[in-house]
Parts: sequence; structure tokens; C-alpha cells
Amino acid sequence: MSSVSPPGTPVPGQLTFVAPRRAKPARHLADLTMAERRAAVAELGEKPFRADQLSRHYFERLTGDPGLMTDLPAAAREKLAKAFFPTLLTPVREMTTDAGTTRKTLWRLFDGALVESVLMRYTDRTTMCVSSQAGCGMNCPFCATGQAGLTRNMTTAEIVEQVVAGARALAAGDVPGGPGRVSNVVFMGMGEPLANYKAVIGAVRRMVEPAPDGLGISARGVTVSTVGLVPAIGKLAAEGLPVTLALSLHAPDDELRDTLVPINTRWKVAEVLDAAWDYAARTKRRVSIEYALIKDINDQEWRADLLGKLIKNKLVHVNLIPLNPTPGSKWTASRPEDERAFVRRLEFHGVPVTVRDTRGREIDGACGQLAAAE
Repeated sequence: MSSVSPPGTPVPGQLTFVAPRRAKPARHLADLTMAERRAAVAELGEKPFRADQLSRHYFERLTGDPGLMTDLPAAAREKLAKAFFPTLLTPVREMTTDAGTTRKTLWRLFDGALVESVLMRYTDRTTMCVSSQAGCGMNCPFCATGQAGLTRNMTTAEIVEQVVAGARALAAGDVPGGPGRVSNVVFMGMGEPLANYKAVIGAVRRMVEPAPDGLGISARGVTVSTVGLVPAIGKLAAEGLPVTLALSLHAPDDELRDTLVPINTRWKVAEVLDAAWDYAARTKRRVSIEYALIKDINDQEWRADLLGKLIKNKLVHVNLIPLNPTPGSKWTASRPEDERAFVRRLEFHGVPVTVRDTRGREIDGACGQLAAAE
């Protein structure tokens, strides 16, 4: 098992925990805490309170355009905008489905790396699915992102910018349904969020801090997904951020999970679930168990029974995901009758369970399909 590997298709079972070293993008306002913003503004010879004004423009008015910052001295606008609002994400392509209410955007980062985000508007909420890495080093064989390997970690601001871009589109009325706002963020795009821990926590804080420090999204509306990096789950539990933890389990037994989720060769099912229960106890937040149903692989009733026995009477909810097809994959979604039987067995054990809708499947924007291909 290698801890470092070059970008490119990984060999089966190979894990990449350390991202390849690459040049970093320019510093952005969203990379900084409010105290750091004030200090940075002062270093440019401006009064520290200008940081509050810049933050209000970015996080409340959703703009980095100096021409719109009329409350700043004309002579300082360009200087401050150049220092704090570099272009981090450039749209390459946008695809829509569900009458325009689901939008997948392919972004090019400053160094040419590609990532994708997905906006999903429902009647009662709008969710942004964001990427935290370009590629992924966890190498799950049924996931298009995992098969691409890890290119690099994203910065806090690169992550936040995906949400701000969605918020701008909603505020402008570009998404059917009239002007709106982002209410939920899920770290279920490209990458393993907890393998880019510092940047992801910074991004979560920018999202949940009230304006002008951040976007003011409820922490309960933020979900951080992981394949099961046990030490990082413990760190997240200690952050004091009541976000939802989503654990991508996909198999209840070590023998199968070693293959489907190679991180299981490092931390076994029992260890991962123990970390999840500790997270639930410390945060009082229900853990979401993500389980992609794969035909004849992990959808047997006996596996549903085993899963039910492992998690019953816990603060937990199971999200069953019909496997979304990816190019060249030998695996496909379970038969409808097997999916129904799996649900019944979990319900027999008193486990709350839902089957996730396949939003974005037509545009390769559903779970496991993000490949950032031009």
C-alpha cells in the first residue's frame, strides 16, 4: 500500500493519502478568518474595517467586482479586489437536467486541474454538492472519481467558491423557480473530504459563520462525507461543528468492504462504526450510512440483516443509493426486487432507511459519476 503516488489511474487497492505537491492558487478572502482579513488589509495600508466591507460584498452580496464596491474609496477598490478576489474557478461546461433545476458545472482551476460541482434545487431546499479534491485517492472501484486517481487537494477558497457560484446563480434567478439561496451543502463531490482536512474545515467554517464572516448556512444543513478515515472522524467530532457525518460504508463485512472500499484494509468496519457512534454521541447528530446497492455484489438479504444488526438502536439513518453507471464499469444497480428486499430487512431491525433519488444521473452528476472529463 502506497502513501504517495503520482496522478493517474491507480492500481487496484492502492490508497493515496498525501496529495501530489503542486503550486498553490493565489490567496483569496475566503481562505482567511476575519481576524486574518483585517491584518491582511492593514498590511496593504488600508484601515482594518475595510475587511468587514469586503466580506460583506463577497458573502452577502456575492460579488468580488470592484466596480460594485461603492462604499470603498475609489482609489482602493482595484487594489483590494486584486489582493482578495483572484479568479479561482473558471467554468468550462455546464449541463442541466430536471427542467434546469439540476446543474452540473465543470470548473478549471488555476493550474488546469478539473473539478465538478452540482446544484440541485428541490421545492423546499437547494443543495450544493461540492468537490474537495481534484480526483480522489481512495480508489473505490465502482466510483468514477476514485478510478481517476488524485491530482491535488483544493484550498478552502476553491471549495467555498463552488457554493458562492451556486448562490450567485440562484440570487440572479438563473435557476428555474425564481431567486433563491443555497440552504444545504454536501461534501459528496470529487475527493475524500477528510483527506484534505484543514481546507475542508476552513470551508465549513466559512459556510456556517454568520455574515459578514461567512455565508450563514446552518451547520445542520452541511454534510461531510467520508469513506472512513477514523482518526479524522475523531478530529471532526472535536471541532464543535454540528454537521452531519455521512459514512460511505457500502458493505457490512470486512471481506467485501476490503475490495469495495480499500480504506477498509486500514480501518475495519467495527473501527469505522465505533468512530461514527462516538461522533453521534459527541455532536448529538444522526450519522448517515451511505450504501450503494450493486447487483449481486452487496445487495443480498443476509448482508442487509448483518448491517441491521450492526447499527440498530444507534443514532443513524441509512441512505441506500442505486448504483449509478460509470463508463467501463462491470457493476450495475440492483434489481428493484432486491432493493425492496434490502429495505424490508433493514426496517425489520428498526433501522430508518430511505432510497436516494438519482438526481443528475442523466448528466453524470449523481453519486460516484463525477469524473471531470472535458
